[in-house]
Amino acid sequence: MHFPVLKKVILNPGKSLNRMNVEFFKDNSYKISELITKKYSTSFSLATSLLEKEKRKSIYAIYGFVRFADEIVDSFNGYDKETLLSKLNEDLNYALQNGISTNPVLLAFVDTVSKYNIYNEHIDAFMESMKLDLSKRKYKTKKELDHYIYGSADVVGLMCLKIFCNGDDILYQKLSVQAQSLGSAFQKVNFLRDLKTDMNNLGRKYFPELNNSAFTQDAKELIEKSIENDFSIAYEGIKQLPGKSKLSVLLAYYYYICLLKKIKKTPVQKVLSTRIRISNMYKYFIILKVYFAYKLKLI
Repeated sequence: MHFPVLKKVILNPGKSLNRMNVEFFKDNSYKISELITKKYSTSFSLATSLLEKEKRKSIYAIYGFVRFADEIVDSFNGYDKETLLSKLNEDLNYALQNGISTNPVLLAFVDTVSKYNIYNEHIDAFMESMKLDLSKRKYKTKKELDHYIYGSADVVGLMCLKIFCNGDDILYQKLSVQAQSLGSAFQKVNFLRDLKTDMNNLGRKYFPELNNSAFTQDAKELIEKSIENDFSIAYEGIKQLPGKSKLSVLLAYYYYICLLKKIKKTPVQKVLSTRIRISNMYKYFIILKVYFAYKLKLI
């Protein structure tokens, strides 16, 4: 009786067995990022689930990583956030240089970075914005806010675009401005939705309009107009995305459009006192609407 696989392992134990174990760990690392995505964001996970399998895995990996860093600066109260973020950055740099990490979230992320040639400068910009959340509480000018949003959201859009374009650098360059605009729109909507938490719990005022005076209806409308402009630019890019990437991003786009519409209808004081949400039932309505529009090639 012959055992060729066992013979191979015995003759070359380190290389064969190690490869099998690393790939097994990597596969489960992706599953952990998928779990994180599903637990933290119903809307994002629903949109991501519409992608092709490999792209879906990699988008989960990006979300898992950015959520990990964001949780450190937002939620790890009572702990040394600066040290924890610094340690994450150190582990991230090691993983990027060596292609391996004992941290499953980082391993899935750096594997995705390698597969899709995601730019290191975008990762650096993201980590820089995370560091700003530890020390900066007010953004006094549009330039300051734009710099923060570029690192916290725009580059995440560019990372995802790398996956959607799947090696097509010409398409990536063509759609990069629109991807950044979508990231900006999503982030600004999140800021409006989370005003209560950001101001009362975290002591942050992202919008310059909040620093010099009380949050007024005029200020709210000015912010909403800038978001609508970002969405308008982004939509032109979404229409050009290949395959199921268009369907996935459209779903996220329409979810945030609905969220913005609800915020626009909400009085200033209520925006300041509560977190605006879209019901799960309405989310499923958006899914059906977008899916049929995509299938009928109306979008």
